[in-house]
Amino acid sequence: MYVGTLSFDLLLGDVHSLKEKRSVVRPIVAELQRKYAVSAAEVEHTNLHRRAVVGLALVSGDAGHLSDVLDRCERLVAGRPEVELLSVRRRFHGDDD
Repeated sequence: MYVGTLSFDLLLGDVHSLKEKRSVVRPIVAELQRKYAVSAAEVEHTNLHRRAVVGLALVSGDAGHLSDVLDRCERLVAGRPEVELLSVRRRFHGDDD
């Protein structure tokens, strides 16, 4: 069994309220969940207007599949024009851990 996680540190564009922030972050989380069947949520900076950290996790029996899905998720978030991707943190846990 392999577990992979990603956390995306995001800088949001022209956002002036938490309501506007949710309207940017929620579609990203929903698309990750829908397209790649990952568990995803906003996990940090929940009270800041222009910053967000989105975390996701995936469990797989195949390390190659896991790596491929995490790469796709990273490309999806990096390609969103309404956010600037400041950093990505990737963790990979296998049976040897």
